[in-house]
Amino acid sequence: MIWLAPGLEAENRFILGPMAGVTDAAFRTVCMEQGAGLCYTEMVSAKALTYHDKKTASLLALTPKQRPVIAQIFGSEPDVMAEGARLALEISGADGLDINMGCPMPKITGNGEGSALMLDPARASRVIEAVRKAVNVPLSVKFRAGWDEEHKNAVEFARMAQQSGADFVCVHGRTRSQFYSGQSDRSVVTAVKAAVTVPVIASGDAFSPQGCQDILRDTGADAVMIARGAQGAPWIFAQCLAFADGRPSHPVTAEEHIGLMRRHVRLVCEMKGEARGMPEIRKHALWYLGRLRGGKPFKVQMAQVATLRQFEEICDGLLQARLQVKA
Repeated sequence: MIWLAPGLEAENRFILGPMAGVTDAAFRTVCMEQGAGLCYTEMVSAKALTYHDKKTASLLALTPKQRPVIAQIFGSEPDVMAEGARLALEISGADGLDINMGCPMPKITGNGEGSALMLDPARASRVIEAVRKAVNVPLSVKFRAGWDEEHKNAVEFARMAQQSGADFVCVHGRTRSQFYSGQSDRSVVTAVKAAVTVPVIASGDAFSPQGCQDILRDTGADAVMIARGAQGAPWIFAQCLAFADGRPSHPVTAEEHIGLMRRHVRLVCEMKGEARGMPEIRKHALWYLGRLRGGKPFKVQMAQVATLRQFEEICDGLLQARLQVKA
């Protein structure tokens, strides 16, 4: 167990990060079944929640198998964020709340939200303080190294977040201008860990058990957040746990890989219905397929799959082809 805040402990140091359009209820369930110590919901607009948008609220649907779980919201208006935070917890019953101040996407930063708040620490502080007053659950803030190389202010931002009421922080070692290119700067996480007294979660380039262990060792972080590294490979959490314990990691067979993909897709259909779920699951299915050596000939079929029956037939074909999981 990893202590993050009063009343909130992660089962272990390997945490599923928030990814818009990716970490829905089905994916969170699969990752938790594979050993994720804690998971985050998709990023949810606080303003949309205050407008009682049903689609936005549906992103916060939780099940017992997804706990402990933190609901993540974004926005830049303190009052709106406070109300959105209350509604997010009312809808989800989540174990904690996270404020996204790290999203680099233009449609978010263009509104002064996400990582744009790193350019306005005073406003960011008011947002954190407002949310802190509005909720009584553990509160975290996720941010980046800074806006760009000339504005790398993660250390100062982390201190501000702690002083404003954050119980723990998560820092991604890239700047906003990098988006997801180049390498994540672990020294930024190390500096943040040295600058604050609250727990720190390291984010960025967590793609393998060895890599995750190296991040923890090099930064001194309390936990590591796995995001893109889990796409098409939810078993990374089980592998990380084995590696951390010094146990041999069980190589995932093609049969196990395809079985987990089937489990994931069936969950999506159960939770969202086949008509809605199948188009949404295509990107996940292609990520799973991309982890199989020799899977390319099935790519067009998987990209167009429209029914669960079609998906199952593709999976049968994958098994008959006797493909191998990429190392």
